[in-house]
Amino acid sequence: MIILSIDKVKTYFKQFNMEDKVMEFPVSSATVAEAAQALHCEEAHIAKTMSFKLDDKAILVVMAGDVRIDNRKFKEKFHKKATMLKGDEVEALTGFPIGGVCPFASKDGVKVYLDESLKRFEKVYPACGSRNSAIELTIPELEKYSQAVEWIDISKN
Repeated sequence: MIILSIDKVKTYFKQFNMEDKVMEFPVSSATVAEAAQALHCEEAHIAKTMSFKLDDKAILVVMAGDVRIDNRKFKEKFHKKATMLKGDEVEALTGFPIGGVCPFASKDGVKVYLDESLKRFEKVYPACGSRNSAIELTIPELEKYSQAVEWIDISKN
């Protein structure tokens, strides 16, 4: 039996009575632009989850939809060059398909970091394990439910 990634995320949120907050769309929300259109919000409010390879493991960095990785800051923080997971590695290492990677219920050992770029917003919208899902969370909720290791500053506008 194949368990869909979105079902894994909904099951995760069930422990917090939040599973009904997971939204599924009839259109793709796989990119920041698509997610903003589906949610009728600014791209900046999309909490995109970027997947990087660090010592043969995946790490996830959640950042605002309008910022990019600053390679110098990434290297200062992690002492390695920023290397995104390759297409065939994403689902294998994170448990989620490309376009649905999220900071909830990922594979064991995957660490989640939250970028400071998110702190300027009251609410943000991360994906929920599929290419057409999201959840509206406050920043404290994102911090709690993502079980993030720490807040980091590795983005540039």
